[in-house]
Amino acid sequence: MSLFETQAPRPLADRLRPNRIDEVVGQDHLLGPEGPIGRMLAKGRLASCILWGPPGCGKTTIARLLAEHTDLEFVPLSAVFSGVADLKKQFEAARGRRAGGRGTLLFVDEVHRFNRAQQDGFLPVVEDGTITLVGATTENPSFELNAALLSRAQVFVLRRLDDAALEKLLARAEATEGRKLPVTEDGRAALRAMADGDGRFLLNLAEEVFALQPKAPLDAAGVAANVHRRAPVYDKDREEHYNLISALHKSLRGSDPDAGLYWLARMLAGGEDPAYILRRLTRFAVEDVGLAEPQAVAQAIACWETYDRLGSPEGDLAISQLVVFLATAPKSNAAYKAHGAAARAARQTGSLMPPAHILNAPTRLMQDIGYGAGYAYDHDAEEGFSGQDYFPEGMPRQRFYNPVERGFEREIRKRLDYFDRLRAKRRGEE
Repeated sequence: MSLFETQAPRPLADRLRPNRIDEVVGQDHLLGPEGPIGRMLAKGRLASCILWGPPGCGKTTIARLLAEHTDLEFVPLSAVFSGVADLKKQFEAARGRRAGGRGTLLFVDEVHRFNRAQQDGFLPVVEDGTITLVGATTENPSFELNAALLSRAQVFVLRRLDDAALEKLLARAEATEGRKLPVTEDGRAALRAMADGDGRFLLNLAEEVFALQPKAPLDAAGVAANVHRRAPVYDKDREEHYNLISALHKSLRGSDPDAGLYWLARMLAGGEDPAYILRRLTRFAVEDVGLAEPQAVAQAIACWETYDRLGSPEGDLAISQLVVFLATAPKSNAAYKAHGAAARAARQTGSLMPPAHILNAPTRLMQDIGYGAGYAYDHDAEEGFSGQDYFPEGMPRQRFYNPVERGFEREIRKRLDYFDRLRAKRRGEE
C-alpha cells in the first residue's frame, strides 16, 4: 500500500473489518470452538466450502481470515467480473505457488453467477488440491450450484446479524471514533432495526450519524428523518420469494391470522406482485379450506376482483381481509386428497368403460346393444336416490372423499352416511 493510499479516507465499515476470527460477530455457530469451521481450524486444515448467507454478514471477511489462519495465499475473485480466462490464469498461478510449497485460497464472491460450465472448471483443481475454494453466495446453493461442485465443497450457512451482534458493531464504531453515537436509546434501536441484519449497512448508517453532529441526540424519529432505511432483502424470482410464500401458506394452515398478516406485509413491502399472492391464496382456499368453508373460494375470487378494481394501496386491505378469513376458517384437505386418490385410481384402471346403464343412447344401434338399459332416474326414485353403481364394470366401489368433522364438511359427512344407508337398503331389496 502506497503512502497516498494510507492517507486516503476509508469507510468506517472497512476500518472495522475484523483482524482475527474471534472478532467476527454473529457467526459463533460456525466459527466457535464447537462450530464446524472452528474445529477445522483447530486441526490446522481447511476444506473447500461455500459460505451462504445474506448481505453484510461477514462472508468476505471470514474468507480472508481463513486464508491468514491457514497460511494460504488469499486470491479474491468476483464471478460478476470474471470469465473462463480469468479462472485459467488463477489456476496456473495456484499451480506455481503449489510447486513452491504454498497453497492458495481462491475466494469467489457471488459464485452462483458462474454458469454450469464455469462451475465445472473448478472440479479438477479442487479435487487435486491445487486450490482451496471458498465461494460466497446469497442464493440457495442447492438451486444455483451444480451437484458435482457441491459434492466437493461443504456448505456453511451464515446467519443475519441479530440485535446483540449489531450492538457489538456499534460499540466498536464508538471505540474507533472515540465518541458516543449522538442518538438516544430508542434512536440506537432504530439504527439496528434499519440495518435489517446487515452489519456493513449498520456501520454505514453509524458513519452518517457521526457526520451529522446534531445539537441533541437523535431519537427514533430523528434517525428515520436523517438516514435511509435498508431495503428488505427480497428477490421475487429467487429463494426468498418461495420462503415467504411458504411461511404465509403454513401460517394460514395453522390458523394464525397474525403471522399470516405479518408474512403478507413482508411480501408486499418487498415488492411482490399482488396477483401472485392472490393466486396462491385462491389455491389455499381449495387445497386447505375446501368444503369445510364453501365460501372460501368465493371470498378469494371476490378479493381478487376487488384488488383489480382498487389497485394498491387500497386493494392491499382486501388481501389482508382474505388472509384473516382463510386463517380463521375451518380447514379440510379432504377434497384435495380425494382428487389425488381419484387420479391415481384413474391411472391404474386405464380405459375402463362406464357401465352401460349410465351411457346415453342417441341412436337405435346404441339402444339395441344396451346403452342406457336399466338406468334409474334418481329424481323418480324414493327419497331422490336410486343407489345405482356408477363405477366401471369390474371395478369395485371406492371411497375417495372422506370429509372431516369440521365446518360445513360435518354436514356433508352426515349426507354421505345417509346415502350409504340408502345404498345398502337398495342392495338389500334387490
